[in-house]
This record gives sequence, structure tokens and C-alpha cells, in this order.
Amino acid sequence: MATHSTFPALAEGRATRQHIAQTVADYWALTKPEVNILIAITTLAGFCLARPMQSHPFPYTLLVNTLLGTLLVAGGTGTLNQYIERAYDAQMRRTARRPLAAGRLEPSAALCLGIALSSLGAIYLAVAVNSLASLLAVLTLLSYLFIYTPLKRKSPLCTLVGAFPGAVPPLIGWAAASGKLNLEAWVLYGLVFLWQFPHFMAIAWMYRQDYARAGYLVLPFGDRSGPFMAWQSLVSLVALLPLALTPTLIGQAGLIYLIGALVLISGFLCCGIRLAVSRTNAMARLLLLASIIYLPLVFVLMVFDRR
Repeated sequence: MATHSTFPALAEGRATRQHIAQTVADYWALTKPEVNILIAITTLAGFCLARPMQSHPFPYTLLVNTLLGTLLVAGGTGTLNQYIERAYDAQMRRTARRPLAAGRLEPSAALCLGIALSSLGAIYLAVAVNSLASLLAVLTLLSYLFIYTPLKRKSPLCTLVGAFPGAVPPLIGWAAASGKLNLEAWVLYGLVFLWQFPHFMAIAWMYRQDYARAGYLVLPFGDRSGPFMAWQSLVSLVALLPLALTPTLIGQAGLIYLIGALVLISGFLCCGIRLAVSRTNAMARLLLLASIIYLPLVFVLMVFDRR
């Protein structure tokens, strides 16, 4: 029979387990796993497309090493980004519940984790993959943290600047598989580069009050009617249309890809036009959803119908 002293012990044990589970979840959240999913997909696509079709057997070990090293660097970058921006995250409803912003984790622990993950990932890529893949990952980390991140509080050009490191993952995959970069690799880079503008502008418009409250200049001050957001989205989407068809034109993909890519970019562009016309949060959410659907599918089509 349980004694009176048993119940406090049970409750304390349950609280301890809950605390451990919350801490693990918080450290996991620091790495921005939702962002890393797209990084993994584009890195995987770059790797698969760089391999000659007739090459056998497929280098699964190299692929795993590439994804692991890339995700370690990406997780470290996400962690360090949250460390740098913790005070500003606390001022935004969208990010106020993040582990550092909410005070659930010590900043020093996040700093150590971010440095450890980034360093381990860069070294792992250099040793287990190749030096070019490691160099690309390190350059991405440095430019994202020390150029793009501080620029967000200084100029709306931050989106343009941030798109350069943001489009690197397929290059890492390509470099890992082939040891070099060529025209086809840069086409993939261009696709991700242009894709980022409507994707991020949709987020910026949905949370424009949050960003303004924290002092982020992702949208110009006074841009309440949204012309900056609309033009950034539409210009990049229009430019994305011919680039999305380029893989077929240069012999990288076939007719199935061409048809699928045309359907996808048409739907993506339609959502961008609707947001530019109405400029509502509902249309911004629709464009964000379209962007999340578009990028993985266009890469899946390219890998499926490669030439």
C-alpha cells in the first residue's frame, strides 16, 4: 500500500521527467528543424542530380555523410541565430515562446551548442565528404550570421543579402557528389535564390507588426500598403518562371519535368499576384503555403525526370 510519502515522490519523478522532456524539446527547437527539412531536401536534390545516371552503385554512405554534416552546420547556424536575436525574439509574438526568448534555456548553453554543432558539421564535411562542401557550408554560416542577421535591423535589402547564403544547400549537395560546381548546379542555386523572396515576403507581411515592434527592417518603415512586398514577390516570381523551365532547355530534365514545373510555377505566380492585389494576411498565408509546396515538388520532379 502506498504511503503518504509515496505520492510526493511520484509527483516529483513525473515533474522531473517532464522537465527533461521539455529541455530536450527546447534544445531541438534551437536548431530550427522546420527550416532544416527544406535544407535537407534541396541538399539531397543537388546530390542526386550531380551523379551521372549510369553510375552504380549509388553512394549511399556519401549521401548520408553529406546530409549529416550539412544538417549539423544548419542546426548550429539556427542555434547561433537564436542566440544573437534572443532579445528581439522576445518582443515578437511569433517568436516570444522560443527557448531563449522565453528564458527556458541559458544563453551560454545555446552559444556552446551552436559553436559545437557548426564546428562538428564543418569538420565532418571536410573529412567525410570533401573540402568544397565544407567550405560552402562555412561560408553560408558566416554570411548568414554576420552579414544577413545584423542587416535585418538596418535595411530592407536584408532579404536580398540573405538570399545568397539561403540558396547554397543544393550547391553543397552537388559539390559533395561531384567535387565541383557547373552550370546545372547554379541553375539549382538560382531556383532557390528566387524562391526565397515570395516565401519570406509572405512571412514578412503576415508578421509585419511583429517585425516592426522588434525593430526589424524586413519591410521599409511606412510600407503599410505593401508595394515593397508586392514588387519583391512578383518580380522574383516572374524571373523564376523561365528559370524553372531551364533544366529542360539545357537537357538536365525531360518533358515530364517541364509540364510539372510549368503547372507549379503558374500556381505559385497566381498566389503571388493574388497577394499583390489584395495584400491580406489570408493571401499571404496562401502564398506561404504555395512556396512550401512548390520547392520540394519541383526538385522531386527534376530528380524523377532527370536526363
